[in-house]
Amino acid sequence: MTSGVEQLEFQAEARQLLDLMVHSVYSDKDAFLRELISNASDALDKLRIEAFRNKDLDPDNTLTSDLRIEIEADKDARTLTVRDNGIGMTRAEVIDLIGTLAKSGTAELRAQLREAKTTHVSEELIGQFGIGFYSTFMVADKVELLSRKAGESEGTKWESSGDGTYTIAAVEGAPQGTSVTLHLKPEDAEDALHDYTSEWKIRTLVKKYSDFIAWPIRMEVEARTPASEEGGKETVTVETQTLNSMKALWARPKDEVSDEEYKEFYKHIAHAWDEPLEVISMKAEGTFEYQALLFIPSRAPFDLYEPGANVGVQLYVKRVFIMSDCAELMPRYLRFIKGVVDAQDLSLNVSREVLQQDRQVNAIRRRLTKKVLSTVKDLQSERPEDYRTFWGQFGTVLKEGLMRDFDNQETLLQISSFASTHSDDELTTLADYVGRMKDGQHQIFYATGESRQQILNSPHLEAFKAKGYEVLLLTDAVDEIWLGSVTEFDGKPLQSVAKGEVDLDTEDEKTAHEAERKAREKDFADLLTWLKETLSEHVKEVRLSTRLTESPACLITDAFGITPTLARMYRASGQDVPVEKRTLELNPNHPLITGLQQAHKDRGDDQSVAETAELLYGTALLAEGATPEDPARFAELLAHRLARTV
Repeated sequence: MTSGVEQLEFQAEARQLLDLMVHSVYSDKDAFLRELISNASDALDKLRIEAFRNKDLDPDNTLTSDLRIEIEADKDARTLTVRDNGIGMTRAEVIDLIGTLAKSGTAELRAQLREAKTTHVSEELIGQFGIGFYSTFMVADKVELLSRKAGESEGTKWESSGDGTYTIAAVEGAPQGTSVTLHLKPEDAEDALHDYTSEWKIRTLVKKYSDFIAWPIRMEVEARTPASEEGGKETVTVETQTLNSMKALWARPKDEVSDEEYKEFYKHIAHAWDEPLEVISMKAEGTFEYQALLFIPSRAPFDLYEPGANVGVQLYVKRVFIMSDCAELMPRYLRFIKGVVDAQDLSLNVSREVLQQDRQVNAIRRRLTKKVLSTVKDLQSERPEDYRTFWGQFGTVLKEGLMRDFDNQETLLQISSFASTHSDDELTTLADYVGRMKDGQHQIFYATGESRQQILNSPHLEAFKAKGYEVLLLTDAVDEIWLGSVTEFDGKPLQSVAKGEVDLDTEDEKTAHEAERKAREKDFADLLTWLKETLSEHVKEVRLSTRLTESPACLITDAFGITPTLARMYRASGQDVPVEKRTLELNPNHPLITGLQQAHKDRGDDQSVAETAELLYGTALLAEGATPEDPARFAELLAHRLARTV
């Protein structure tokens, strides 16, 4: 019995998305059935694990004794129903399901859906933003959802025609689980390829997309027995058949599984529409046994950088599903890896605290991590195009491992790629960088910043450009952090162009210029001392520079100091980081510095000379992409100075 029918409207943004879903042009609409079956499979998994956790939910095993997915087609009514007897949903959870569309309703998604010109692109977007349930409106004029949560007495019915509104009502006597009924569009009735009430069509789609589902997918079909004698009538009976094989792909030899089966299994467990970039199959025997089937996606999920994003692969024990996102089996920096691990000897205890302390789980995690990283290394050496795709999608996340996974740090450095001054387009590995190092070069030079162009314009790079030294250009926020954990590669120290003292002269050049250097330091000694006193609130030291060739000045962080960018990141995350004074380096050949030196000699007490020193410090900050501590003060000094020159 239905009661309390309530009609609600989708949020405005959700209506726009739903309209795009309904009216997008697809050459292949079949994948909607995969979405419904995958959702049903998830519901059965959740009921199994909930019954394991909560013994009171199913004390006599009646709820979990015959878990299944059923498909029912009605040719006359033109309806297709997919139902399960899984965990079910409460009214609040049903409404939250509707809210998924609104949560995903970003301007980016709407723009991409509008621009999507092919099925391939559109399907990827549907999977990427987690709104596959709404693909049902591609084939249905109306969708009904009936669900009752296991352990609850009241069910919920949801209904929508995709016109911007939906109804929701309480239902007494609803069966446990969820059923989704599609009222199919009439235009597909005459199209055999899209007649979703056809037994042949349903069988084909289940075999193609869902043959590997662990639960039986059943359907009542007509069985015809020929007449026993000439002129007699054939016998027609209805019997229930299981449409899928339910064979676990990870338990089958790799040479017995087709690429298509792997692709469909990946799409099922990852809820994705892209194809995997690589399939990793593992089988461990010995002290403890397990099988693993892992996938490297070809596209990053939209929530890759979200704090609450799911991490980990599915965990089974002796083919029994335990949990969907077992973070203990995969380090966070490999959170994009999808797949299944089926162990033989793990205790069936789902407490994450126990899993974290389990010796076998830790051993599996170490082996899986090494296998994934070695697979990436193989891509790098054997399939460079696929590696470039991988790095473009997941490189930033992989670099998180450099500051967390010290056991695999060397491997991570080997498989990482970076932009550099060597090429405008191609990335370089550290090994290739070392192979190109100049004679006498002992360090790997790098620069960090917000963009490639900003770094290239930095005064810190001037001497390196002039002398032809290659510099790595690191623009990801994570680069500022992992560089604090990595000190060298292949015995070559990593050196920031903006940290410590840098002297690129050869020993012969140093000897030849030694007298000149001493004379210059003596000549500028008074200016350096005065500037240190004048700018004492901002800098800890002032010295002559060997890294500047064009700019008048730059600011240098101590060799083991925290860069301003890293300090800002820490403060943004709520950590209290003290402000560190830096060193101001001067270019003794620049007209501004020589002019300031002469002005200090001639009229050191003149306030305008001190103001010039402030402007010099402010321009050094601007040159590295930072902002003066007191922008108003800097702007005022600059305006007064410009006024005197007009």
